[in-house]
Formats: sequence, structure tokens, C-alpha cells
Amino acid sequence: MYLNEMQLQVRDMARNFADSSIRPLAEALDRDETFPVALYDEMAELGLFGIGVPEALGGPGFDTLTYAVVMEELSRGYASVADQCGLVELISSLLVRHGTPAQQKLLPEVLSMRQKVAYCITETEAGTDVSGIRTTAVRDGDGWRLNGGKMWIHNAPVADIGFVLAVTDKAAGNRGMSIFIVDLHADGVTRGPKEHKMGQRASQVGGLDFTDVKLGSDALLGQEGRGFHMMMSVLDKGRVGIAALAVGITQAGLEAAVEYAGTRKQFGKAIAEFQGVQWLLADIAKDVEAARLLVHSAATKIDRGEDATRACSMAKCFAGDMAVQRTADAVQVFGGSGYIRGFEVERLYRDAKICQIYEGTQQIQRMIIARELLKKGARG
Repeated sequence: MYLNEMQLQVRDMARNFADSSIRPLAEALDRDETFPVALYDEMAELGLFGIGVPEALGGPGFDTLTYAVVMEELSRGYASVADQCGLVELISSLLVRHGTPAQQKLLPEVLSMRQKVAYCITETEAGTDVSGIRTTAVRDGDGWRLNGGKMWIHNAPVADIGFVLAVTDKAAGNRGMSIFIVDLHADGVTRGPKEHKMGQRASQVGGLDFTDVKLGSDALLGQEGRGFHMMMSVLDKGRVGIAALAVGITQAGLEAAVEYAGTRKQFGKAIAEFQGVQWLLADIAKDVEAARLLVHSAATKIDRGEDATRACSMAKCFAGDMAVQRTADAVQVFGGSGYIRGFEVERLYRDAKICQIYEGTQQIQRMIIARELLKKGARG
């Protein structure tokens, strides 16, 4: 899939930023689980947040393919940083598509990271099965009262604004959910402790509890009862983003493995001369390229206005599984050194695992792919 001149320029800018500003910090960010405010400020100045926000609303107005390219390059630097880019893209997409003009005034604050956001869906009984959410919003005068709790929410420990999926009509199932814009500093909002994760450790994850949180009538995003559908409307793009992130992780592993294989010597010669190591490198390289092409194909389908659901699930499923398997191969190239903290491939292996889980598990992606096949046929 060929990139045009503008996309190549954006790619090179993101790549240079990853090399100069992200990668040198990655080990420390992982070790200390730090939220890198200064780094995100730099990214905001470069326009790396809200890639798809139209120029009229303060964004660069790039397409989904450009977003995927940026996600890959940032992730090649450090996946936690790319994850923040993906979160802002998801929230800004919701505001662009469904926000009122007043709500869209939040966009400059979000894109500049002056207001940090969280997308609040997951609960104890509602992960993959979103229909299991128990958080409720009930009418209270001309506003609402929010009650419930969320867990494993990205940015929960640091966010200023939450986009909270809540039940507004228990009898209506998926048609009875709505999204609310919530001030996370308001009375009745309690934050849980920061979770300590296996990988992508600089991404801040935690819980949020809502106890009689009073919301104004302007807190409702879009139409009442359309929250589930609004959430689903950005999932395809979200899955492209995670797939691109997985590609970036594995590309970094490939680069590290190739360099190490050329310098590490055993039995009097570089291990790159051994066929067993060559095959490992070849398998990583071919699968990275295959995943990248799936990502670019899915992104292009979105940009053309085509039905991209199957393509996005394929890209996310393949790239997520590929990242776990092939970063393990990168560790294998390093041998015992790859198992030691401080070596990049050890972190990349840990960072890859979540790509099989969030934005829909790999099992859910396979269900979607099969459903689309059976509904539309093998050619799609």
C-alpha cells in the first residue's frame, strides 16, 4: 500500500519524533510508570493528537490511513505513548460526530492535553459484553444523576473529563445506553488506585466510582439511548489504531533483533550467520509487513466509506497475535539477555500482550470475522 507525499511527510515527522524524544525515555517510563506530561505537550504542539479532527474544528483533518501510520511510528518509540494518541483520537471522533457545537468547544482543550480524557466503559461484569454495564444515569430535574463504577479505565488516575457509558433505560437493552461527559473533579467522583500492569506501564489505568454525581442537561453526548451505537461507530477506527500499534511494537523488535544478530558472536561468528536465527528474523519481517498491509487496507476502506468491519477485525486480530508471537521471537534472538529487564525486547514482549485483549479480544474479532463471512460471503 503506497503512501502519498503528505502521508510520507507525516510518517517521517512521527518517526523522527519517536527516535529523538520517545525511545530515549521508554525504559524509564516503563520502569517508573510515569505519565509523561512534557512529552505529551510536545506531541500536542506537533499536532499528533486528534489526527482526524477537521481543520474547521481545530485539527489537522488527516485521514484514517495517516492516523494508522502515526500510531505505528509512535508505538515503535513506545506503545504507551501511542496508546494516548489512540485514546484522544477515539474521544475526538465521538465529539466530531456526535457533539453539539458547545461540546465541540472541548476539542482544543482535548487536543492540547490541557484537559485529559478517559473513555469509561468497562465494569466488573461488563468487559467484552458491554450489555452487562450497571452504571446508571437517571433524570433529575433538567439534568441527570450518575451512579455506578468503572474499572481498568485508561487515564482514570489523571483524567479531567470522562466520557461515561451508562444505562438510561434498563428495559431497552443496547438501545437504553447513553454517553455522558463528566467532570471527574466533581463531587461524588472517586478514583481508585493506579493499577500496576504487565506492559505498557506508563499508560495510567484505574477505577472510577460515581455516587449521585449531578450532571447538567448538556452532559448528554448525542441522543439519549444511542450510546452503544455511538461507541460502536468508532470501534473500526479504534481497531485499526490498535493494529497499527501492534505493528509498531513488532517493528521495534525486528530492528533490535537484526542489530543484535549482527553484533552478537557465538562459535566465532555473528549469530546472524546461523540459519536458525535467520529464519527467526525472516518470520518477524514477513509478518510485520503482512500486518502492516492489513492495517493500511482496513484504514483505506474506512477512508473510502466502505464497510470496513471485517477488514478492521482481521487487521486487529492478525496484528495482535503477530505482535505477541514475533516479539517472543525477538526475545529468542537475544537469548538470555532478552529475558532481562533493561533490554528493549523484554519490554516489547510485555507491551504486545494487551494488543490481544483491548478494543475487543481476539476471540471477539474471530466471531466478527466469521459473522461477516457467513452474512456476506467469502469475497465480502
